[in-house]
Amino acid sequence: MSELKRADRRHFLKSAMSAGAALAVPYFVPGRVLGKNGAVPPSEQIVMGAIGIGGRGTYVLGCFMEQNDVRFVANCDVREERRRGVKNRLAEKYGACEAYRDFRDLLARADIDAVLITTGSNWHTMLAITAAKAGKDMYCEKPCSKNITESIALADTMRRTARVFQGGMQRRSLPQFTFAAELAQQGKLGKLETVYAHPDGLTTKTSSWPQAEPEPPKEQVDWDMFLGTAAWRPYNSHLLSAEFEKGGGMMGGGCLEWGSHCIDLCQWAAKMDDTAPVEYFPIENGQATARYANGLKLVVRNDGWLPLGSCPVRYEGTTGWVETGDSGKLELSSPELLAGKKITEIANYPATFHVRNFLDCVKSRGLTRVNAQVACQSHIVCHAVNIAIFLNRKLSYDPVKNEFIGDDEANRLRGEALRDPWRF
Repeated sequence: MSELKRADRRHFLKSAMSAGAALAVPYFVPGRVLGKNGAVPPSEQIVMGAIGIGGRGTYVLGCFMEQNDVRFVANCDVREERRRGVKNRLAEKYGACEAYRDFRDLLARADIDAVLITTGSNWHTMLAITAAKAGKDMYCEKPCSKNITESIALADTMRRTARVFQGGMQRRSLPQFTFAAELAQQGKLGKLETVYAHPDGLTTKTSSWPQAEPEPPKEQVDWDMFLGTAAWRPYNSHLLSAEFEKGGGMMGGGCLEWGSHCIDLCQWAAKMDDTAPVEYFPIENGQATARYANGLKLVVRNDGWLPLGSCPVRYEGTTGWVETGDSGKLELSSPELLAGKKITEIANYPATFHVRNFLDCVKSRGLTRVNAQVACQSHIVCHAVNIAIFLNRKLSYDPVKNEFIGDDEANRLRGEALRDPWRF
């Protein structure tokens, strides 16, 4: 929430109280307005809008709704059924909620401080950039971009507009992943040699599209808005619940879906949040690999998840190693790495930690754990791995110029044309 908005609201309350005192007229101020009994006064609340809530978004919205200093006043969806359902849910908690079909109408509201973006991946970058230009902060689900060009545009826009951005790679806010990353960062594994990401699937492919169906009325499903920047194609109801154009137009996007989590964790542990590997290799013996300028090796595995749970990562150094995943379990080369702690003390999955980090940064104007630059770099790695897999050859990359060296075909895959009228 901006300091100007806080000041305006505080001024209103103080003015009203002063006027009441001057007139000596008794009045009643509800406790929630004064912040009593744990309530957060309106002047300290973050007013939000929700865009594209469904599936994963339903869960994330619930995490936001648990926070006492959040108030949702609007939601937007191109599908009437979802639009109505989310509006009813928010109105039940907050008393009122306006629903929109066009996100630009929601972003035009001056009373909204921040937005939650959980649409399909095709829309994430465009929505985030448009929201930033409208003066809104945002929590944006992953994947945050579908190609290298979008990744760079996202980071540049957030830097230029000074908006608070949180990418939905929530594992950076979970204790077991934090503990493992700190072992690597603090040199407790010796010199870091290899980091392993495990996205559970490296297949990249293009695909034909389902047969055309009669297009429903725009109020029921706004098909043109649903497609957004993507190339136009005939309506098919199946595509409403399918992720498409994820990762440079490739169905499934190879390592992008879960790679935006586990490759991001490897970048973090290796302290590579400001760069990317300089060499990428296609799949060999079930895994793709990449190499950073300092010799560190990134291995992207492709053989299913291990007993450690979904999204496992492994960090290997010259004197030790650690591996963890969503199960909360940790495997270590030596129990001494625990430094007297019990694994049960570390393992946890507090869903609201990442949301809380975002809200605190909205108030402080600080950098979130997965700010736009962090998201940009980890997604560049995912996209570059995908391109190496798709072209089935070694690629060299310049992480300063953000281009492949001496490979026009690979460079053409860094971005794609945007359908009119959408532009960054």
